[in-house]
Amino acid sequence: MTVFDIIGPIMIGPSSSHTAGAVRIGRTARKILNDKPVSARILLSGSFAQTYRGHGTDKALIAGIMGFHSHDERIPKALEIAKEEGIEYSFEIADIPDSHPNTARIELKGENGTTCIIRGSSIGGGNIVITEINGQAVFFTGQYNTLLVIHQDRPGTIAAVTEYMARSNINIGNFRLSRLMRGGEAVMTIEIDGGVDDEIINNLRKVKNVTKVILIRAI
Repeated sequence: MTVFDIIGPIMIGPSSSHTAGAVRIGRTARKILNDKPVSARILLSGSFAQTYRGHGTDKALIAGIMGFHSHDERIPKALEIAKEEGIEYSFEIADIPDSHPNTARIELKGENGTTCIIRGSSIGGGNIVITEINGQAVFFTGQYNTLLVIHQDRPGTIAAVTEYMARSNINIGNFRLSRLMRGGEAVMTIEIDGGVDDEIINNLRKVKNVTKVILIRAI
């Protein structure tokens, strides 16, 4: 634990959980979409659902989706800015089972037709966890550079990815695999120590059975 975990992040808004954490969930969703968002459907659960207007969680989530940081002075005007940029958005109250009280499910669509659905929770002090991407269970905090390697579940694919990373002198801090069914689409969530350059990302994309690689830089 650091001093920043105790006092919270530099931020705009009344609550590190409901504002700063919400911005970071939105920013992560934007990175996973990897496109300019044109629409967002946001489901709010638990405490988020009860107090999202009063604590500015709605503004914070939209601000993050637009790429703002938690200290951005434009956050109070985020809803108006989104409308000016042609981003359609909606908020709905939902009961998301087995989730942290401060949880949002964000469905995004980009201008190039890309889509993504993520579930994230704000767990205090501006810290977050992302627990689901497009129906796949994941778990990462955004505190470290994170690679999402989407691939077909075939023998040898994990070994090929991790062996290439070892040859590239990249240390894996945390690894998680999720899949909906044997032989179907699967996701490697790999938190790494240090940085990773574009050449490494491009080479990972060339690994057999890998369909997509997304780098989520530490937020």
